[in-house]
Amino acid sequence: MLAQTLLLAAFAALGSASPIHVARADSPYVYTNSFGLNFTQMNASLPNVTIFATGGTIAGSGSSNTATTGYSIGSVGVLSLVDAVPEVLNISNIAGVQISNVGSEDVTSEILLNLSKYINKVVCGDSTMAGAVVTHGTDTLEESAFFLDATVNCGKPVVIVGAMRPSTAISADGPYNLLEAVTVAASNKSTNRGALVVLNDRIASAYYVTKNNANTLETFKPIEEGFLGTLVSDVPYYYYPPVTPTGKTAIDVSNITSIPRVDILYAYEDMSNDTLYNAIDSGAKGIVIAGAGAGGTSTSFNYAIEDVLNRLKVPVVQSTRANSGEVPLSDIGSTTASHIASGFLDPQKSRILLGLLLAQGKNLTEISAVFHGSTDD
Repeated sequence: MLAQTLLLAAFAALGSASPIHVARADSPYVYTNSFGLNFTQMNASLPNVTIFATGGTIAGSGSSNTATTGYSIGSVGVLSLVDAVPEVLNISNIAGVQISNVGSEDVTSEILLNLSKYINKVVCGDSTMAGAVVTHGTDTLEESAFFLDATVNCGKPVVIVGAMRPSTAISADGPYNLLEAVTVAASNKSTNRGALVVLNDRIASAYYVTKNNANTLETFKPIEEGFLGTLVSDVPYYYYPPVTPTGKTAIDVSNITSIPRVDILYAYEDMSNDTLYNAIDSGAKGIVIAGAGAGGTSTSFNYAIEDVLNRLKVPVVQSTRANSGEVPLSDIGSTTASHIASGFLDPQKSRILLGLLLAQGKNLTEISAVFHGSTDD
């Protein structure tokens, strides 16, 4: 009971005190670092990791232990998440921050900006911090992971983790996913790899990974690029040394206060041109097209894209509604407008990148050059 009380206290208070450094004890104890983060510490020789909780299925609860749909999302706080996996204290000294507690569909650009700036401050800005873990709903996890991959660039691992089953289900995957995420974040082998997504014993680059199935545990995969590594008995193994993905762009958000609205339009047969103009009239400052095949749209809609590019100067990025593959500029370009191809970035990641570039005040030419880095032509 004492151990549980101290563990909860470690996440509850936000005071200011000098860190305590003593040998491992039978029960956790608390120290506060220079940024006001309170750690549950069992061993001063262990690395420090901060868990940032946003909600999602990993923090969900169902009406029964067999309910894997129709459950309540974001009903469990960071205290309970960590309390359910005390083994993390054998791997790392843990601090917790509750950023939000919502389903991932309700994660906003404001939440992401706050989260990124917080990580840059208390993780990148603290030499004693090994890395960060972000708990997140899986439906938009890849978008937040891509955002953090672009905006946290100090070399320390930022590991995004979620679950496909709520915490109340039989064989809930959240606890072990969390344990593995903390292990990856605490490992010096994880440095200089960008943001990482860890679920189901797999380690993936946030730049490439995407959710491929709405229900099953084996859902997050980088289809063409492959996983970076795996975990066996909670030991991370990387297949390759650290490498920067082709076309990755680092974004400094320290002076960014908001992200302009960017809409995604899904291409289909007989698509109406007014969907493009309506999005802009409604306030979109940029558009991403989830095009057919390699970014394709109808002839009529292509004329509308060129009108928006030439007359309204609103950037339109053409991506693909296919699950994988490239949109090269050679497939969508013309001599009458400066088309922007997404390369290997899917629509949702293209939206994140375009929003960040607009927040930096980039013009059409500069935006096109950044996206061109993700293409092969």
